[in-house]
Amino acid sequence: MPFVTAKDGTEIFYKDWGSGQPVVFSHGWPLTADAWDPQLKLMADNGFRAIAHDRRGGGRSGQTWQGNDLDTYSDDLASLIETLNLRDAILVGHSTGGGEVTRYIGTHGSSRVAKAVLLSAIPPLMLKTDANPEGLPIEVFDEIRAGVARDRSQFYKDLSAAFYGANRDGSTVSQGTRDEFWLLAMSVGIKGAYDCVAAFSETDLTEDLKRFDVPTLIAQGDDDQIVPIVASGNKSSQLVKDVVFKVYPGAPHGLSMVPAFAERFNKDLLDFARS
Repeated sequence: MPFVTAKDGTEIFYKDWGSGQPVVFSHGWPLTADAWDPQLKLMADNGFRAIAHDRRGGGRSGQTWQGNDLDTYSDDLASLIETLNLRDAILVGHSTGGGEVTRYIGTHGSSRVAKAVLLSAIPPLMLKTDANPEGLPIEVFDEIRAGVARDRSQFYKDLSAAFYGANRDGSTVSQGTRDEFWLLAMSVGIKGAYDCVAAFSETDLTEDLKRFDVPTLIAQGDDDQIVPIVASGNKSSQLVKDVVFKVYPGAPHGLSMVPAFAERFNKDLLDFARS
């Protein structure tokens, strides 16, 4: 299997399909690169080089005790981009992966980046504070940590309902999609999964968003029960200079894996990459 070595020696697994302009995908919590498989195939089928990695802490990448934070995640992304010598890359991040992409551009700049896509992404800040009243209270994230620590297998099974909107009337989410969520989540070590909750909830990415200087697509469903759009997409779209903001009515957090919503996102992704 292909790996790159992060600066602290951790092995980061990646998949690399097709050829052409590179499109690099960063996945959400608590998943792996496999969550992006339909989009990887889509882009590779249409003349792009599609790349996705397993974030450290899970999947086929090293499960480190330390480094489960957005600074290290963005450094790992930099190691991938630099090792593969990618240029004019389109960076696509879902949820926590959107935070990874945002911190990468904020820290490492955009010299190797042509465009960015933030899907249901965590920036600028998920946590409720005096300066961010639209965020979620710390108790929400404490409950997530407790669920991971107590019985993560059942917690992930339950979480998949809100993640895909399976708890909404008229949902067409399949049991197979929910089972896939559980399967990928269980390949993530408990330490990495637990630590990442603080990373995705308490990291303020406001200044990173202000450093964006490439065309950016921000996309999110207005029924996102995991990352509320009022604290994320709505705010991020006001901070990024060159932005297209697309709101999908009724779409859940994991919309890219739900056929009823993925078709529209896939078209928007491909159109944006080609533009």
